[in-house]
Amino acid sequence: MSANTMERLVYMANQIGKFFEPQGYEKAVKGVAKHIKDFWDPRMRARIEDHIAAGGEGLAPHVLEALKSLPPVSRDSIPLPRPTQDIPGPTAHHH
Repeated sequence: MSANTMERLVYMANQIGKFFEPQGYEKAVKGVAKHIKDFWDPRMRARIEDHIAAGGEGLAPHVLEALKSLPPVSRDSIPLPRPTQDIPGPTAHHH
């Protein structure tokens, strides 16, 4: 995964945190956790979990706490990327 992808996830998580900040720390933590649980794809959550395991650099304190409060993503349930289909080229034979 590229650094840009992780930077984007951190940015998105912090933006969610900024939305909930005016509600106070405890409500912000709960709001961020609920939003990410409800709307983030399991692959996104797995990536941010890995980032937290590596120190969680760049995450706002209430966002980090919210993310840590979520149950871990079941990595077995994350679908594998689908391979692109081979598109017939000029050498394809049609019968």
